[in-house]
This record gives sequence, C-alpha cells and structure tokens, in this order.
Amino acid sequence: MEVLNFDSRPALRNPVLLLSFAGWSDAGASASTAVRYLIDQLMSKKFAGIDPEEFYDFYRQRPIVRLNDSKEREIHWPSYDFYYGPSIGVDKDFVLGIGAEPHLRWRTFTETMLRFVRECQVDMVITLGAYLDEVLYTRPVPLTGFSTDPQLVDQLDLVPSRYQGPTGIVGVLADACRAAGVAHVSLWASLPHYLSVSPNPRGTLALLLRLNQWLGLRVDTGPLERAAADFQAKINEAVNADPKLSAFVRELKKREFEQ
Repeated sequence: MEVLNFDSRPALRNPVLLLSFAGWSDAGASASTAVRYLIDQLMSKKFAGIDPEEFYDFYRQRPIVRLNDSKEREIHWPSYDFYYGPSIGVDKDFVLGIGAEPHLRWRTFTETMLRFVRECQVDMVITLGAYLDEVLYTRPVPLTGFSTDPQLVDQLDLVPSRYQGPTGIVGVLADACRAAGVAHVSLWASLPHYLSVSPNPRGTLALLLRLNQWLGLRVDTGPLERAAADFQAKINEAVNADPKLSAFVRELKKREFEQ
C-alpha cells in the first residue's frame, strides 16, 4: 500500500512546509487552529495526504460518520493532509500540513514526511506546537523554540527551549530533519496550565503574529484578534468569580515579581 498519495503536483516556488499535529503537543488546539486559519486565509487546496491505515489506531481515534448532501452516510477517516497556499507578496509558497499526531510507527511516518519534503523540494520545515506551563494569563503569550540552525532562533527572537523529557512526533521529526540536513524550526506557545481551555485563540494569535512578522505572510489576523480579545474577557470574568483561582494568580504574579 502506498502511504503517501498525491492528488496533484502543483508547481511550488521555494516552498516552506508548515506543520501542526493535534494531540499531545497542541495545548488549547493553538497550533492546529493556526494552520487551519492559514488554510482558510490563503484559500488553500488539498493536494496530498498520508494514508492513515499504517499510523492511526482507529480504536483510540475513531472514524466519523457524516451525512452527505444526498443524505447518504459517509465515513471520514483520521488523516494527515497537505494543502497548497500561494503566498501574497513574497517569493515563496506555503505547504500546510494538518492532522492528528500518529499513534503508530513514528519512524516510518517521519520517513514518509521526509520523502514528501524531498518530492516537493521544500526549503524549510516549520512545526508549530503549544504546551501548558506556569505563566500568567494576563501577559502576552510567551513563545519558545528550537531549530537546526541557531541563527533562525535569533531571527525569530525566540527564547531557546531547554526542555528535556518525553517528546512527541514534533521532536522525532526535528531530529530526523537534523540528521537529513533539512532546515527546521519549531515554534511553541506557552499557555497557562490552570486555564486548560480549548480552543485558546490567544495561543493561535501569538503563533500567527510571529509567523507574519518573520515570513511576511500578510495574513489578516483581525478576526482572530477579536476572538482572542473576547476570550480574554471571558477568562477575566471566570478568574474574578473564582476565589481560589484568583488567589493562585496573585501568588503567581508575586513570584514573577520576585524573580
């Protein structure tokens, strides 16, 4: 069975591959929402995908039944799909990958991803992620990252990640890119662990604003900014209405001030 399937082969200019993986490395669905937002804004079209049979446990992530326009039942399987988005005002195109983190055969999945990189002649791979941490919800969302090229971290003005511990497919893919000599950057949003709300548009907005600044995407973030402002207002109300949560936030502010 062929695991990498192309519906078409668009002519790509200096393509950048931007990936998100729903699940363990996507707190608040921030990364997946960011890529989905870009797919919509760039009016991207699906042109390739990785067959799910080899990589997903359908007991853990079940297929979904939906009714089509003819009221017939259709099965929609978990998948990892690639979309092509022509750039606006820059000399590169964007390939956007979105789907759940695979459950099985990570090394084979990573080899398949690198094959896709080679066949599309991708210049750079960017992975997005988000994690829960002890950060203040009232502050701008902190961004960290790592790269195969330290200069890219400087260009993005990121705090280098010092994380050590269990990793996900993003970490495995980063190591494979390094070994293959493929330029790779991983950009992560840090979200408050005491407000594990999903989706979190503030995390998504932070990721997209940095990408806009760095890559010159020129994507309209206005709708997302309004969603983030509404989200922040609701969080303020929720914290103010919860004495224990308010006390925890005050303690966190005190600790931040003392550092």
